[in-house]
Amino acid sequence: MTTITVRAAGDPAAVEAELRSLRAWLEDDRAVRRHVRSEVGSSLAPVPGHQGDGIDILSLVLSSGLSAASLAAAIASWRSTRTPSPTLVVQRPDGTRVEISGHSQEEAEKLMRSLLNGGEDTGGSAA
Repeated sequence: MTTITVRAAGDPAAVEAELRSLRAWLEDDRAVRRHVRSEVGSSLAPVPGHQGDGIDILSLVLSSGLSAASLAAAIASWRSTRTPSPTLVVQRPDGTRVEISGHSQEEAEKLMRSLLNGGEDTGGSAA
């Protein structure tokens, strides 16, 4: 199993709404939901006595049965439904990440596949 994190850029209230929307989209996709467990949360450590921070991160635990292409297509398709398409930063546990911003659906899919396949599909820019 692999865990990747997804962050969205922008106003904190919008970020939370976008990440919740992406989570719902992935849960509705039959090709993805069997192989992904998702959780929204905060990247900041909790402070005792405080309610907590807003949601700014989506964690996806991927089973080995999920194809990189299926997840990449699902995320790219979701972005294409948003106006404007949100900037996403997707990161692997080793720190490798891609930023998907202003790309076409095809380019977004290519970047995601590259990240999920360990950089083997090098058609995009990884940071």
